[in-house]
Amino acid sequence: MLKILGKKLRWLYVTLAITLALAMSTGLVACSYSVDTSGTVQNTVQSSSQNSSDKSTASKDTGSKDSTSGAAGYEEFIASIASLPEYTGSPYIIVNDNTPFFTDDDMTTTSFENYGELDSLGRCTAAYANVGQDLMPTEKRGSISSVKPTGWQTVKYDNVDGKYLYNRCHLIGYQLTAENANKKNLITGTRYLNVDGMLPFENMVADYIKETNNHVLYRVTPIFTDDNLVANGVLMEAKSVEDDGDGILFNVYCYNAQPGIVIDYATGDSHEE
Repeated sequence: MLKILGKKLRWLYVTLAITLALAMSTGLVACSYSVDTSGTVQNTVQSSSQNSSDKSTASKDTGSKDSTSGAAGYEEFIASIASLPEYTGSPYIIVNDNTPFFTDDDMTTTSFENYGELDSLGRCTAAYANVGQDLMPTEKRGSISSVKPTGWQTVKYDNVDGKYLYNRCHLIGYQLTAENANKKNLITGTRYLNVDGMLPFENMVADYIKETNNHVLYRVTPIFTDDNLVANGVLMEAKSVEDDGDGILFNVYCYNAQPGIVIDYATGDSHEE
């Protein structure tokens, strides 16, 4: 009973945090997304027809959905993302009034997962899934140390939780789709991005699916500027399917930053402020 209560409180906490952030950022963020096709941020999205690492068991549909679903609003946002506010202390900001760029046609109760092909620089592109309990892990996570994402460096700082600046960050967390050392699903991310930015949203989705046995449409897109090897951040979108977003609904941009550390996103080099 205490375990279930703890999950519900955690879910409620994150939901309240999103609501508060939305209320605080409406005036700031909503005006930042006018379409600017001349922006310097590259569109890192690839079609699912190029995805060769999709799981293909009988219970999973791996070919019917494209990572650019909801393409109009999604691609316009990617093109204009250079106008996003710089990191100022919050691990994430609300995007598009917290509404994902999915369309009604994207909604399905069939589980699937797609991982975009690496681009010409070896960088991850979009990871897209309809997460159900059938995709979630049934065993402990394996080693992912064999993967060296672009910009990867092993560096420690005393002012970073756990000392190591960089983690191998899953785009779609292991607890959702059971992916281990999948190079198409791991980026160089700060400890702050991993724990303070992405993890609360991943936990909320995982808890919801376990408690309801419903599905959540889920997409994470790493955002790279020009030829940088380290992403500036990730766009996270999620919407619960069976209840049309009543249970899970968010669209956030999480910063790949680390308080007290200056990062060179072109190379992954870093130093203390």
